[in-house]
Amino acid sequence: MQYPKTKQKLIALAVSSACAATALPAWAQDVAQAQGADLSSSQPVQSVVVTGIRASMQSSLNLKRNSDGIVDGIVAEDIGKFPDTNLAESLQRISGVSIDRSIGEGSKVTVRGVGPDFNMVLLNGRQMPTSNLGDLNGRAFDFANLASEAVSQIQVYKTSRAETPAGGIGATLNVMTARPLDRPGMLASVGVKGVYDKSASNLPGDVKDGKRVTPEISGIYSNTWNDNMFGVSVSASYQERNLGYSTASVGNGWKGPYLGSATGGGTIPQPGAPGSENITNRPGATDVYSLPQNLNYAFNGVQRERTNGQLTFQFAPRKDLTTTLDYTYSQNKIHTRRQDLSAWFNFGPSASSWTDGPAAGPLVYTEFLPAGSSDIAMGGADFATVSENKSVGFNTLWKVNSALRLELDVHRSTAESQADSPFGSDNVIGTASFSRGDTTADFSQDFPVLSIAGADFARAPQQVTGSAFRNGYMKGEISQAQFKGRLKVMESSQLNFGLSATKVDNRSAFSTMQRDTWGGASSPADYPSSVWHPATVRGYFDKIDGSGNPALFNNFYTFDFGQVRDLAIKASGRPDLYSIKDRWDTDQRTEEKSKALYLQFNTDWDTALPIHTAIGLRYEKTDVVSSALVQTATGISWVSQNEFPVQFGAPDFTTLTGKYNNLLPSIDTDIELRQDMKLRLSYGETIGRPRYDQIQGGTVLTALARVDGGTGTSGNPGLKPVESKNLDLSYEWYYGKQNFFALGFFKKNLDNYAGVSQVNATPFNLHTPVGGALWNLALTNGCATADTTCIRNYIFRNHPTAAGVTRGNDDASGNATGTIVGQPGDPVANFRITSFSNQKKASLKGFEVNVQHMFGDSGFGVSANYTYVDSGLGFNNASAGEQFALVGLSDSANLVGIYENDKWNVRAAYNWRDKFLASTFDGAGPNPVYTEAYGQFDLSVGFAITPQLSMQFEGINLTNETTRQHGRNERMLVNATQAGARYMLGLRYKF
Repeated sequence: MQYPKTKQKLIALAVSSACAATALPAWAQDVAQAQGADLSSSQPVQSVVVTGIRASMQSSLNLKRNSDGIVDGIVAEDIGKFPDTNLAESLQRISGVSIDRSIGEGSKVTVRGVGPDFNMVLLNGRQMPTSNLGDLNGRAFDFANLASEAVSQIQVYKTSRAETPAGGIGATLNVMTARPLDRPGMLASVGVKGVYDKSASNLPGDVKDGKRVTPEISGIYSNTWNDNMFGVSVSASYQERNLGYSTASVGNGWKGPYLGSATGGGTIPQPGAPGSENITNRPGATDVYSLPQNLNYAFNGVQRERTNGQLTFQFAPRKDLTTTLDYTYSQNKIHTRRQDLSAWFNFGPSASSWTDGPAAGPLVYTEFLPAGSSDIAMGGADFATVSENKSVGFNTLWKVNSALRLELDVHRSTAESQADSPFGSDNVIGTASFSRGDTTADFSQDFPVLSIAGADFARAPQQVTGSAFRNGYMKGEISQAQFKGRLKVMESSQLNFGLSATKVDNRSAFSTMQRDTWGGASSPADYPSSVWHPATVRGYFDKIDGSGNPALFNNFYTFDFGQVRDLAIKASGRPDLYSIKDRWDTDQRTEEKSKALYLQFNTDWDTALPIHTAIGLRYEKTDVVSSALVQTATGISWVSQNEFPVQFGAPDFTTLTGKYNNLLPSIDTDIELRQDMKLRLSYGETIGRPRYDQIQGGTVLTALARVDGGTGTSGNPGLKPVESKNLDLSYEWYYGKQNFFALGFFKKNLDNYAGVSQVNATPFNLHTPVGGALWNLALTNGCATADTTCIRNYIFRNHPTAAGVTRGNDDASGNATGTIVGQPGDPVANFRITSFSNQKKASLKGFEVNVQHMFGDSGFGVSANYTYVDSGLGFNNASAGEQFALVGLSDSANLVGIYENDKWNVRAAYNWRDKFLASTFDGAGPNPVYTEAYGQFDLSVGFAITPQLSMQFEGINLTNETTRQHGRNERMLVNATQAGARYMLGLRYKF
């Protein structure tokens, strides 16, 4: 809130200092101090004439200096000209803010080590819904959906405020769009760009799009009239982007962990056992180790279309009354084509060499297979998704008198994601040559090298095997009403009060049409040889160390997805098997109703050192109702060596409820040590609501099980939110109009974390053929436990009419095909069910250093920051049990240099994020996923051709950095991805 001795408001100060100037450039005049930022409105301020990058940095400084608590932000250089093309990429420049990248650009943010699900995102002070098919049921907001042209500033509140909607433990981020009455008069600009993403050209032909340069166009218009009684602004942008990326991965996780002394399925032979002589540097008895389930090379071509628009009307019939009606729309379409090459391991006879313990990973793992007994898998995919965000809001601000001001804000906002293709939101058609012999995975370098012996595509031509057509849908909807008031009390105090009601509806649904004929769906003769297009692996990973290894199995085939789909339909006579279902297998719906009220008292203290305090209290009450339509499992069918798909019957609904309430105090104190120095102390309590998948109703089983069982998830609508007690201390020195130094310390004590754990269960009591009567007969007649091919051949050839057995034809390698369904009397299958409960505590602490310095009138300037974050709750790589650890914790740093004069503006930015724990589950079990340290260099150069016309060049990831994730040690690859640099060249005309 502001000091009562001034009438200025922070938002107007920050925005006008960067955007209001239509006159000639000049350095900013002195402005009086203002305290606190309003989340939804502003007042006119005295004229501040300043433009350009330096103006943006000065306005960000003012935002930080004049706020209650610890606040950082980014302000647009000019109307329609935000510093970065992506809001997340701008946010990463702020100390303590790190980003997660998707398709080569920023998407979600982590603040001070707190992950995306626990950061609240507001649009003009309003809580925004989320939808993301890539993270079904999460709460993380995807900034990639929003273009930056209509954004005037982003505020990042790192300390809690009573008037802020609850839900942001790391921070509350308020995205503010342009409003016409904030900047009277006519302002307009239009821009065009050509976008060239280098990664789009380094792809196989079947996934590559023909366009090398794609367009981007944007424009904004704002005007007021009738002595600023009426105002209207409209903005729009459209961007096409073609890109590509290639990924080498152990995509289904690492099997284990096992103790070096353990025995059982999937482990390496113990000392003295057959095969033990093939092990080098065996894991010790107390070491943990894991085995790769598969090794995959995938090549992805992506076409993205993003459309944004906003329309705002304002009406101020009197000086003391302003009404605002606004509508915001965004659409993000993503079309993905993918081809891949992979090999699955069956954990039979092997040779291996290992890293040292206590968490050992294989340097080289070789599995011995009979020549031509297994498949060299090559899959293809073609799917598309579309995400739409819509928000309509109305705001009334009434300044009743000099002491009282009232505000009412209501909005309804939706976020919806769904398939944008008749092939669904995700799919794969599997093909294979059944000619794989001994198979080796070499993890000794950054790139994992797959080697295959005996491959013979002539003897065993490519054919279609299994397929899966998946359809996903997610919709978030928020209806919210907020009433706020401010009352001046005496000369130097202010009482802020308010109440709100929020209704959040979240729905996610999905279905899968899966054909589990992975051993071969038809004859190779059904597919002409011209369908398969030869390609090589190595060239798509040339930036990753190790890809030049001559042992790499370098040859594979790609294909046109639509053409092969048509041939598969013709061969099977079943078009329904290669299409999405017309119903949902699972439909999860959650409703949250929250009511809140708050009081906050701001006052100045007449002491030797001026002190300002803001003391607040917020009360939140939330009711949760969660319903889920889930499939009822009926059986398990064994269809190939290691595939045991679950059979499902009719789905059914279940409904569960929960509720909680929280009292959240906050206090912010700043002491003016002298006119240019401040000391801040803040304490506040915040909450982070559980993810929607954590509070879903019903148990969902994964469609495909394995020899050792299956997996599934189960939610808990009774979960309480994570509660955080936050302490912040900050020293700030503003030694110039555009210069400052800040040092801040923070600590967060977190309680009620939802622990993620797996429990062994037998849902639906499903019988599996593994260990059943027929399985045991095969073992008795000479088959080894791990030789599933031998076991299947024995059953089909000796008991083809037994209950549950359906005999098929032999494949090209002479092995029997068909299905074996578990029968009463067979063992009941075990499933590892992931569930959640409030059982964990955690704490994190750290510090931030931030400096901004402009070198006089030279035009040069620099901004740098470093954030250190630490927690005692890290992942113990040497422990084989389930663990709780904080994800997302990482140090980060930024260095930005600028140069600006009346013609040129240059900004060079380097962003670095240290290694961090991204997940405690890797898809196979309780195994960590670490994202390795990553640094990226970006550059923008602008030239003013005339006062109205300017040209801009932008380069993203100019050094073509690659990303990599690993498991318990660096050799246990999870994925390594190569993309490329992105370049943009554009013109902008300002009216």
